[in-house]
Amino acid sequence: MEILIPTLFHFARFKQILFKPLKYALLVIAFLLVGQTMAQEKIINAFKQSYDLEKTGDFKAAADRLKTVYQADGYEINLRMGWLSFQRGQLKESIDYYQKAVNLKPYAIEPKLGLVLPLSRQGEWNKIIQIYQKILQTDPQNSLVNYRLGLIYYNQGNYDKADPYIEKVVNLYPFDYDGLLLLAWNKLSLQQNRESKVLFQKVLMNNPGDESALEGLKLIK
Repeated sequence: MEILIPTLFHFARFKQILFKPLKYALLVIAFLLVGQTMAQEKIINAFKQSYDLEKTGDFKAAADRLKTVYQADGYEINLRMGWLSFQRGQLKESIDYYQKAVNLKPYAIEPKLGLVLPLSRQGEWNKIIQIYQKILQTDPQNSLVNYRLGLIYYNQGNYDKADPYIEKVVNLYPFDYDGLLLLAWNKLSLQQNRESKVLFQKVLMNNPGDESALEGLKLIK
């Protein structure tokens, strides 16, 4: 039986057959990468122009510029569109954009804080409380959210509920003016006069002559 011995010609032909599809595949990948880079540069440029327009106070034009590159699955663009819609007073649209951002990044805190903005304009305090509690599940030590949640409960007259949130703020920032003052008034509302007096005095150390602290001290018998 005759044995076929591969020649250089056969090897060359084999290489041509093997690498020709690979060559085309690499070209396709290269074109895709170039396309993605160009698309990303277009988005970045749209963001830049949007920021410039926002600085002039033209929120509509700032939003319209982003709409030309809008992608429903884009976290950053939904987040910014939520902000611009809020600035324009378009609360429903703002909520929709922020909610999309929340859905895209469920563990992120910033879209939830953004969502609170239009909801607060609508007076949806129960929804806001739920959002803040979700944030605290992720970040229990978040001083901003603890303070705001305590303030909401304080304004609702739920002093018992407000207390642990405000206390956490003061434990984290023992000489913070806002935390000390709110906790002082909350303790006074709970008729915990001794604690309230100490806190009002600390407020005066932070801000001597503070009218709210002086008013609170007058109410303590």
